[in-house]
Amino acid sequence: MIELSAEDSLRLNVLLANPLQAVRIDESSMTVYALSDAGEASVTLNPQGRDEQYLKKVRELLSSQVLGSPGGYPIFLRRWTRMGQARDDSLEQLLLLGEPEAIVAVVHASGLDNEIARRAWWAMPVADNARRMLERNSVVSGSMGTVLAEYLVDYLPFETEHRAMMETVRLVLQPGLIADELRDKLWRSAKRKNSYYIGFMDALPDALPDTGKPRHDWQELRERLKLHLDEGNPVAAQLCRCLSECGQAFLETAEAAMNKPVNQDVVVELLKSIQSYFRSVCPNSDPGADIDTIISDAETLLHVPPVCETTTAVQNVLKAVPEYRDEVKAMMTLAWIGEPLVNPIFARSDAIGSVMRKKIEPLMTPIQQQLARLCGKAG
Repeated sequence: MIELSAEDSLRLNVLLANPLQAVRIDESSMTVYALSDAGEASVTLNPQGRDEQYLKKVRELLSSQVLGSPGGYPIFLRRWTRMGQARDDSLEQLLLLGEPEAIVAVVHASGLDNEIARRAWWAMPVADNARRMLERNSVVSGSMGTVLAEYLVDYLPFETEHRAMMETVRLVLQPGLIADELRDKLWRSAKRKNSYYIGFMDALPDALPDTGKPRHDWQELRERLKLHLDEGNPVAAQLCRCLSECGQAFLETAEAAMNKPVNQDVVVELLKSIQSYFRSVCPNSDPGADIDTIISDAETLLHVPPVCETTTAVQNVLKAVPEYRDEVKAMMTLAWIGEPLVNPIFARSDAIGSVMRKKIEPLMTPIQQQLARLCGKAG
């Protein structure tokens, strides 16, 4: 049975006798690192036997000192802790176990704050941990927010998963994290990797870097709908939003993102982003409807008497600007699209690239037509 050498046991116990903030183990060099107020300290191990078994003994020692039990971090709780269920009062202890999964539990925890994030980042500086921590306002508003955002931007060119790319862009665009110059550089990069556009659409739907121009009839429309805008009519507000400078930029960005999506994740996130932009005009939807049904329902909605808040808002706008029926229909259609539209297709196929795009063309073409309608193009 493998045991720690007397030298390693002594040095580790001396290390643990100090107030520590985090511990990490470099398995390749067999070195234990510790972070404290005084800085970093390390213990180079002298393994007896197989490295894997020896490291198990090291972690048992750490666990005994920190938790009072050699059992260490319960790996079987991985799913539970990745859902943010780690107890907030145990986060500091988890960082002392030298266990990667324990650190993952910390970065997912709802009680994560800026100081704990600093320690966790020292212990395990990987991109996914940075993304999880930037989901917490306490970290975004603290000193670690910019540190994590700058790391993610630097790492982005090496990221291979498009879901991670979209999420990274959305997270680093939170207010105060990166400079405008860096934001603009990301925007230019989206021309080569259009999945970046979806991150921008989620984070800055009304403040995209390229604002473009308002539709030619935007100003006149605002004046004709002024009464309804003042009354808070959501359909009037969304229609004016779409035709504004910022709205046209969003719609054109959505069109660019629809140009050759590379995989299913990109398609799903794109549909979610478009749906979110139009949610205010029609919050309820039928998850089982296909695109033809959605378009038919949107047309029907234009003729429904004002019996609820949504139908009342629609009829009031159509009464004021009847020539905008197609635009209102397009907004309603886009408010109802979402992931359920592609689920029947993606459930039967794991295709990506051009094969995937061919399969979803009957769905994407009508959506592109609705976007074009709002941009004043033939569609």
